[in-house]
Formats: sequence, C-alpha cells, structure tokens
Amino acid sequence: MRKFLTASILLASATCLAQNSCDVLIKNGRIIDGAGNSWFYGDVAVKDGKILAIGKLADYAAPQIIDAHKMIVAPGFIDVHGHVEGAIFQWPTADNYIYDGVTTVITGNCGGSSSSLKNFFHRLDSLHPSINIASLVGHNTVREQVMHRDNRLPTPAEQQQMESLVEEAMKDGAVGISTGLIYIPGTFANTEEVVGLAKMASRYNGIYASHIRNEESKAIEAITEAIDIGKAANIPVEISHFKIGGKANWGTSNITLGLVQQARQEGWDVTIDQYPYTASSTNLGVRMPDWAFAGGNDSLKMRLHDPAIRSQIKKEMLQQLQKYKFKNYSYCVVASYATDSSFNGKSITDINKLLGRKSKATEEAETIMDMVEKGGAQMVYHSMNEDDVKYIMKYPFCMSGADAGVPVPGKGMPHPRGYGTNARVLGKYVREEKVITLEEAIRRMTSLAAQKFQLKDRGLLKEGMAADIVIFDDKTVSDHATFEQPHQYSTGFYYVLVNGQLVVNNGKHTGVRSGVSLYGPAKVKM
Repeated sequence: MRKFLTASILLASATCLAQNSCDVLIKNGRIIDGAGNSWFYGDVAVKDGKILAIGKLADYAAPQIIDAHKMIVAPGFIDVHGHVEGAIFQWPTADNYIYDGVTTVITGNCGGSSSSLKNFFHRLDSLHPSINIASLVGHNTVREQVMHRDNRLPTPAEQQQMESLVEEAMKDGAVGISTGLIYIPGTFANTEEVVGLAKMASRYNGIYASHIRNEESKAIEAITEAIDIGKAANIPVEISHFKIGGKANWGTSNITLGLVQQARQEGWDVTIDQYPYTASSTNLGVRMPDWAFAGGNDSLKMRLHDPAIRSQIKKEMLQQLQKYKFKNYSYCVVASYATDSSFNGKSITDINKLLGRKSKATEEAETIMDMVEKGGAQMVYHSMNEDDVKYIMKYPFCMSGADAGVPVPGKGMPHPRGYGTNARVLGKYVREEKVITLEEAIRRMTSLAAQKFQLKDRGLLKEGMAADIVIFDDKTVSDHATFEQPHQYSTGFYYVLVNGQLVVNNGKHTGVRSGVSLYGPAKVKM
C-alpha cells in the first residue's frame, strides 16, 4: 500500500471559507475523461451522486477530500459482458468487479438472462449491490420458455410468442437481446428466427449482442451471420468475446476482424468485445455435437446409453478435435465439477490418467461423455493465440468484457478473467507491452461501452454525469489471478466511487452497496 495514501481522506474544517460545497472532492489527479482525450491535472467535485465540477477547484470544500496524488482519475469501467444473474444475490458486494475498477456490468449475455427482467430489476433494487447492473434479454431463455429444448424451428404462433416475450423484456428495461448460438437450445434456431426477435428489440431501440454460432473453424460464417442479422433487423450489433480458437485457425484474426471493419465502412454499427487471455471458458458439453442434447437431460442419457448413438457422438467429437489440430483434450481444463471437486484444475488428459484409462483421444472422449452425463462441468479451454489477442485488442471498436459472474472466493478453479480483465489490459497490454495507449484503453472501458449500450449518464467524467469514478496508479495496477491460482483480486485501484459513494477506500472495499439498476431506452421513456 502506498504510504502517502494512508491519510488521503481528510475531514474538511468546519470553519472553511470556501465558496462551494460538495460531498466528495478529489484533488491533484491526472484526469482522463473517458472520451479518448489526453490526461490533464485537475480536481473533481461530487455532490448528490453526480459530478458537480471538474478543473482547478480551489474554492470547493467537502467532508471527504481524496488526495489522488497524481494518480489517474477516470470514469468507472463498464464491463459489457457479464453473467451475474444468480451470483449477485449471493455476493452483492461484487468484490471481483469492484477491485478491478468496474462500476457497471451488462449481464444477460450469451442468450441467457433472467426469465423475468421485471422481477430481476425489482430484486436488484431491493438488494442494492455495489455495482450498477443493466441486462439484455436472452434468446435461449425466451426459446426455452416457449419451446423447451426441442430441436426444431418454431411454429408461427411460437415465433410470435417469443417476440412478445422480447417486447415485454424491452419494456421492462432490457438494453437489447443476446444470443448464444452454440448453446442449447439457441443452436437449434435458424437465422430467420433470430432476425424476428432482433427486429422486436430494434423496435425499442435495443442492440443485438451475440455469442456467435462458431468461434473456431467456421468463425467467418458465424461473424457474417451476426452482421447479416444486424442488417436485416436494422439493429446495432455487438459480437461477444471476439476470438479465434483452435490451432488450425490461429493467425486468421485479420480476416475475421476484416469482416467487422468492412461492415462499419458500409455504415453498419458493429462493435466487439474481448477478454485479454488466450483461454476461453464455457461448459464441457460444447465438446459434443449439439443434437445429442435435444429434448433435455433424459434424452441425452438415453443417447449416451445407446451404443450406436454413443459411437456416433464420439466420432463427431474426434472429428472436431482433428479439425482444431489438437492431438488430445489436454487443452481442456476443469474449472468446476460438482460431481467430483478433485477434478478441478486438472485437464481431461490428467483426469483420464487418474481414472486408469489410456492416454488416447478416443478414451478421453469417453471421459468427457461420462462427465457430461453426470451433470457436466465448467471448463477452461487453452485454445487461442497471443498474437491474435493483441491484433484484436488494437481495433478501436473493441471493448472489455470479463465474461464472468461473481465467483465464490476459493471455490473451484474459474477463469482468471473474472478477477483481472481490466487490470490486465492496463498493466500488461498498456504499461508493459504498449499495445494501446492508456487513454485509448480507458475510452474502450468507459464511453465506448456507455455509448453502445445507451447508458447516457455514464462513461465520462463530465459535469452532470453519474459519479462512477475510479482512481488508480497506472504505474502499479496489476492483475494477480492466474489459471493455477485464480482467486486473487487486482491491485492498484485505490478508490472506487459508485453513484458518488465510496465503495473502495484506500484499496479496501468499504462494504457500501450503492449500485442501481440501469434500464434500456424503452423503460426510460415509459
């Protein structure tokens, strides 16, 4: 801890003769306003949860004065890709986000959201978490409500019913619609079905955020589909956790990103987000063919116990593995397996050896099927390339998204992105490797995200805006979470304000829960 910070919050004298008063006064900071402008020295006055003034504020007084001592003062970061639906109610202080400089999270991604956003926001407003939360409505959630897990196209009546659910969610405050087209049941939907739902979200000025249908060998087709949906529905597009997976595809990010660049040149609002790691994280079931899951768990178990069908499932699994140019499943590491926690942190290859099975891909495929039948697992997949990560990060319309929830401290071996995404960008890729500038990184984390998701009073240090503010040391800010030891908070964020209240004071979470629900444009107008 920096020694000069130990007394940085001072009680203002009751006899102060200053002309202006505020609740919090931040002094002597290097202000980066979030718009991409260069930093400048100045002060920030906060009152009633809003930014009152910015500049040289010698005539202001406050009961709380923070001496930023030339540290960076920036808008609170907006994580555009979260999954906090359940966990935020268990851990409302959201320490993993707060210690990483995040003051707002967009949840409901990858096609999965609360089934009732009205109830979700009501619970949030009763809970008062430490972070602000906005939500998309999930296509998978809507489809499952209407069609369960059926592997078929909707009838006209079912399509209309799904569109009505999207309309209801938009009116309840959704900022748009999300898809997870590699997940059940979204994978069973065709493009036309998604276009219909996206048109409804567009009617209420929402956006379309997509975990595309394939991020590996068929990424070009999947990105093209996402862009085409945006064009057909006349809706802004956000392509989630943009990446290139599988050894066979490494080095093709210039081609996939080129599709996004071309769309923007043609006048379509297409942006992307990214987490700064070479490993992804999702469930173990994605290693198996989609059709195996149609109809739900009972149908899956029936197929796995049919020798002929099980053989076909394994055949397609091995074909996928060969296509990605991996010799075995050693790149697949268990993050959390409820059936046997001793598997956590081990690769499928390691687990196979523990079970006394041969170290062959055919035997490892059997292990995967067994684990999926017993409830499945959350996984970490080491399948990406550092050069592609950097190339994508350089793109000006690429935002940060941890693709995380609120982890239970010490439980399982989750992806470190849930703890260190923003600090990793600022420490590794800005300070150490100079992939992008500090001002540019903060613009992506703040105003670009606020603009995309239409959070009109967030993302900038500007008079009248909500006082979501981070104060950090750009020379020391660092992520500490690793794949081997993921439960470690970022450091370097000494002060975090959410809606004008101090949530982090001198590097320590205060327990303050001043976050609010943030609503989409349809709700705001009602």
